[in-house]
Amino acid sequence: MRTRTVTAASLTALTLAAGVPLASATSPSAAAAVVEVTTADELEDALASAAPGDTIRLAPGTYRGNFDATADGAPGAPVTLTGPATAVLTAGGGYGLHLDGSSYWNVSGITVTGGQKGIVLDDADHVHISDVTVHDLDMEAVHFRESSSDGSLTGSHIHDTGKNGRGMGEGVYVGSAGGTGDRSDNILIQDNVLGPGIGGENIDIKEGTTGARVIGNTFDGSGLTGANYDDSWVDIKGNDVLVEGNTGTRTTNDGFQTHEVQDGWGCGAVFRDNHSDLTGASGPDRYAINVTNYDAEDCPVTIGSGNTVTGGNGLANPGVPVDGSTGPTDPTDPTDPTDPGPGPGPDGGCTASHRVTSSWSGGFNAAVTVTNTGDAPLDGWTVAWDLGTSRLASLWNGQYTLDGSRITVTNASWNGALAPGASASVGYSGDGPAQAGPVATVCAAG
Repeated sequence: MRTRTVTAASLTALTLAAGVPLASATSPSAAAAVVEVTTADELEDALASAAPGDTIRLAPGTYRGNFDATADGAPGAPVTLTGPATAVLTAGGGYGLHLDGSSYWNVSGITVTGGQKGIVLDDADHVHISDVTVHDLDMEAVHFRESSSDGSLTGSHIHDTGKNGRGMGEGVYVGSAGGTGDRSDNILIQDNVLGPGIGGENIDIKEGTTGARVIGNTFDGSGLTGANYDDSWVDIKGNDVLVEGNTGTRTTNDGFQTHEVQDGWGCGAVFRDNHSDLTGASGPDRYAINVTNYDAEDCPVTIGSGNTVTGGNGLANPGVPVDGSTGPTDPTDPTDPTDPGPGPGPDGGCTASHRVTSSWSGGFNAAVTVTNTGDAPLDGWTVAWDLGTSRLASLWNGQYTLDGSRITVTNASWNGALAPGASASVGYSGDGPAQAGPVATVCAAG
């Protein structure tokens, strides 16, 4: 039976329990409709009538069909689709779950299987997918495309994709091939288990996309087919991608690859603390990180010394430095000439600088770069600035608090330790106009 109740607190509790970023959580003052669903027809109805702040809660069971959502949530009032892993969306073809122009959604807990593709996002911003299972598909599992930005996939398990054998079964696909018009930017892929049986790259980040973060995932390349050049866990053709703290086993050739298939793309990647086991790889290269397009000036890359490799022919291909000394230490280059310069900071501590990286009607992306200006390593940092008349939409690579328009950000668990001269960046999206001119920042160590 489909029932609908209204509660102000229930959706907030659900989103927080699912680990959804705070910027996506529902305002405590908003009344939220909770729709209890037990059949496929009820699910279709709930998706069609979803409104900002609604929760669609699936009971255990099998939901057969192709499920589409076209309604938007809202900042501070996302639509939440949630259920246990035993709530299984089973498609006989097409897409299991299609968010078509549906921004501000949270999807958590459920399983998606069968059909051509699992979860597909088209022109759907601020969609956060967590703790889902996606498996046994003809093609890819989760696809952010048609400029679906500022979303995330976290804590999920993807396996057994590409069952049609064409090498098009990527675990996570960001952007689109064949051009640079798909700006599916700032996608976070974190703490997922990918594999076994993924019939393509575990993660494929396409040209035209910027700012993806691939953090803390476990890769299994046992399903690599060699079709369409799939011979690594992660293939990077987008710009300014952070790859950190991942572990991979069972590849046919390399662990991670970068390629420049469009001029000016596939550059600025940063690799930190990844652990690659290439035992059994039989391809022609067999590097943990194979940078096929390296140019210190025009297409830099940073490979930190904390990356490790077992087996194969080495950590990186010849000619690519492996110590983090060449190229920016973060996808945002602190030497960018448009950077307004460092804000004030204590001697022997850190400085910070703010710059707008992209803008559009109604919003913008920006980066704040923190640099250790002292002689000793830092084990943490805090940076603060004023948002002006804009409103925070989402933030990554840090933890934040707000006091009116004043935002204070502390480091995340993976970017707090900075050697002297090293940098880390926080990225964020704002609703409303970006501030004109330099933005004053204050940085403190510790």
